[in-house]
Amino acid sequence: MGIVLFDGVAYGMLLFLMAVGLSITMGLMNFVNLAHGSFAVVGGYTAAVLMNQLGLPYAAALAAAFVAAALMGAVLEFAFYRRLYRAHPLDQVLLSIGVVFVSIAALTYFFGPTMLAFNLPPALQGQFPVAGLELSRYRMFLIVCGVVVLAVLLLAMGRTRYGAMVRAAVDNQRVAGGTGIHVQRLFFLTFSLGCGLAGLGGALSLGMLGLEPSFPLKYMVYFLIVVCVGGAGTITGPFIAALLVGIVDVAGKYYLPEAGAFLIYVFMIGMLLLRPNGIVPKKGLA
Repeated sequence: MGIVLFDGVAYGMLLFLMAVGLSITMGLMNFVNLAHGSFAVVGGYTAAVLMNQLGLPYAAALAAAFVAAALMGAVLEFAFYRRLYRAHPLDQVLLSIGVVFVSIAALTYFFGPTMLAFNLPPALQGQFPVAGLELSRYRMFLIVCGVVVLAVLLLAMGRTRYGAMVRAAVDNQRVAGGTGIHVQRLFFLTFSLGCGLAGLGGALSLGMLGLEPSFPLKYMVYFLIVVCVGGAGTITGPFIAALLVGIVDVAGKYYLPEAGAFLIYVFMIGMLLLRPNGIVPKKGLA
């Protein structure tokens, strides 16, 4: 049971890292962005290529993954997304799902349709004993990364001028603009940050989930479940939801493998019936 819980928490941390950016952008912009997984896969491929072909250290590859995904998000926000902020949700869905299919086709063309080869650095390989259990170093690293990112985001949103502007825009964009906040620029920076976090999560997932061109479609539902169950526009909500989803998914695969992903959908329906506005309803970013 201890190993199941540990693996579930590690998996949940990965989902949180990849989905929290979607929660922030959906809460701020009310934009239905189904292409969030595409930024995760860009970060993962960036890290893998830099490590496999250029011999870049793991920490530097993670930083590069964040930057690459953030830059891609910045370009797409400037070129396409900002034109549809006030559009019908169907238009937003069509644009973002189009980005997904373009990214899948591009990655398949350049890297092939199979899973990307990747080896963890030696420091993250192997296990260490804790209370009679053999725990994975890599999964513990994921948990630490998730906690650090959560703390940084909460600190940034709660104690900085940028965070105050984001919270104001989440509460009321029109009033925020009237107080002198450049809402369009704020959208641009926040969208880029969310994409960068997705890229970081994609790079961290290389040792657990593996990456292939179809990754954005394969995990799209998981990102949406985390955001919807946790509460769009919050940080702690997706964190709690991601942990619950990770534990339920891993426990289901251990104890009820024949059920597949069915338990995740049962969990989602049950949580939305109990908390239709999410575990943490939107009241600014918290």
